[in-house]
Amino acid sequence: MSKEIIFSMVGVSKTVPPNRQILKDIYLSFYYGAKIGIIGMNGSGKSTLMKIIAGIDDNYQGKIDFRREFSVGRRQSLC
Repeated sequence: MSKEIIFSMVGVSKTVPPNRQILKDIYLSFYYGAKIGIIGMNGSGKSTLMKIIAGIDDNYQGKIDFRREFSVGRRQSLC
């Protein structure tokens, strides 16, 4: 596995009206080929985090950097 970082998230936060903070000061880095899992309690911001990583939600504070030759997606089940 390569030690090349293909995605990084620095100080990402997300607040929704009226003033509910969903994510606070998140730092992540993903290596090429890494398998990533996100776990947490209901309402902890997992889906919001995934939407930001996938580029679906761009209404956040902080910085995201990813190599354009790679894509973010989900694996489809064949069942």
